[in-house]
Amino acid sequence: MALSISVVLLLLILVVVFLRSGALRVSHAVVCVLLGFLLSGTSIGPTIAHGMSATTRIVSDVQR
Repeated sequence: MALSISVVLLLLILVVVFLRSGALRVSHAVVCVLLGFLLSGTSIGPTIAHGMSATTRIVSDVQR
């Protein structure tokens, strides 16, 4: 568990640096995907999933 949290924090820092630099390349996108997979395995994963589900429902309920 401690190792996966360390990797998540490292990848989160890398993603923030990539986004702030404005140059998101393919390698950067791979890091973002890895961050997503690792976050889903942590205790915050279900919270993120519920938040995304709620956001999807809200957006789909919006009438144009």
